[in-house]
Amino acid sequence: MKQIYTYGNYLKNKFGCKVYKVGINISGFTCPNIDGTVAKGGCTFCENDSFSASTGEVQELKGFHLNLDSKENSFLSKQLEQLEFQFNTISKIQTNQYDAKKFLVYFQSFTNTYAPFETLKALYDKALSFENVVGLSIGTRSDSITDETLDYLAKLNQDKEIWIEFGIQSVYDETLNKINRGHSSQNVKEWILKSKSKGLHVCGHLIFGLPDESKEMMLETSKQAYEWGIDSVKYHPLYVVKKTALANEFMRGEFTPIDEQSYIDVLVKSIEMKPQNVSVQRVSAGIDDSSLLSPTWCKNKNNQLKNINIALKKVGLKY
Repeated sequence: MKQIYTYGNYLKNKFGCKVYKVGINISGFTCPNIDGTVAKGGCTFCENDSFSASTGEVQELKGFHLNLDSKENSFLSKQLEQLEFQFNTISKIQTNQYDAKKFLVYFQSFTNTYAPFETLKALYDKALSFENVVGLSIGTRSDSITDETLDYLAKLNQDKEIWIEFGIQSVYDETLNKINRGHSSQNVKEWILKSKSKGLHVCGHLIFGLPDESKEMMLETSKQAYEWGIDSVKYHPLYVVKKTALANEFMRGEFTPIDEQSYIDVLVKSIEMKPQNVSVQRVSAGIDDSSLLSPTWCKNKNNQLKNINIALKKVGLKY
């Protein structure tokens, strides 16, 4: 049985100890697909309210949002305090419960390059100043990052471990239009290639079960993402939560979520075709609360992993 190359394996091999990602949610960050810059309402599957910072939220920052054209940020000091509070709180838990030794600060929610450069620089520098932090992982969109920011991340990458996480989702523009993504597949490809050319590490997010996509289309997305040179991958099933445009489509009978077996079939084939050097950060996703409408199999992550491993075992793999 062959062990799948995971992100945890990668980090332990590189740093010689347990390295954990500390998920950070900074108030004031949003998305160009929500604020009306490229589209309105966000992606159809996105529940915008779910991205409020749940740890150390700064009340004064409610309703305050940055974008690439913001001229000033009078709340930067508050954001830096929030960053430090969240890091200290979460890293302490990871140290006590999981024996974490080193950390990557993961700018997770919303679009974490969608702000003026000086704001980003201050936040990134602050995060890298924390004890035992070896690098950053920055979740963003390919239409929300500038060359200036990319060049600065490349500079930081000379001494630290710098990752950019891009939402690829699908390589089919008709699908991206259906989910109101707000950018093309070519745009994602361009910025992934540009990031790689500067020596940065790239993680790509892929969603299986998007509207009207066949298994062949999902696998083609995986194939092209690998060809673009991503270093790591997160696989997600598309599930429906309340208060989203996708929920409305689901309730009207216009969208049928992917069933578990179909998802696992595509996932296993995608992993089999994955280059050996591409690490896996996630093989599924879900949510175990009342906001989940469908599919119900996305409620229990333990069952998902069990069934995925059963399928992987049949092809000589384990996760």
